[in-house]
Amino acid sequence: MAILARVSGLLEPLRQFVKTKPVWGTCAGAIMLSQMVEGTKKGGQDILGGISTTIARNGWGSQVESFEADLNVVGLRDPKRPFKGVFIRAPASPVVLGLTPGPNDAPIQVIARLHTSLLPQSLSSLDENDPKTIVALRQGRHFLTTFHPELTQDHRFHEYFVKECVFPDMI
Repeated sequence: MAILARVSGLLEPLRQFVKTKPVWGTCAGAIMLSQMVEGTKKGGQDILGGISTTIARNGWGSQVESFEADLNVVGLRDPKRPFKGVFIRAPASPVVLGLTPGPNDAPIQVIARLHTSLLPQSLSSLDENDPKTIVALRQGRHFLTTFHPELTQDHRFHEYFVKECVFPDMI
């Protein structure tokens, strides 16, 4: 994704877009929106920035380890109904390593976490407040999910993005 943006001349226009517009990044898009990336390919990783977080590529393992999990999500319509998160452990699957907002940055809101019992074996010793359990977060008008809400028939994450990030003062 980043290579295509660079080769096609879109990387800088996208960086400018992120500075002023609402943006939602899922999976590889979450990596692109992060401030720092660990575990990059040789030569590094082009990013857009926009969210004050550090993210790890390949944090969940290989693609054959994909799974679905019920998530309890803050701020969605009908919050008592869990959201079925689709976690595709593809080569660019991200894990949030840390939250690093600066003094002038918007606060980071954790929207959803993965229960520690569902973490990969290598992360199973974490407690529920560790940043690696975060699977959705918002900072200002930017939104990040490490799973794929677009692969479900449940549109509540899309509603949330429009309501809270695109038109936060209008609804």
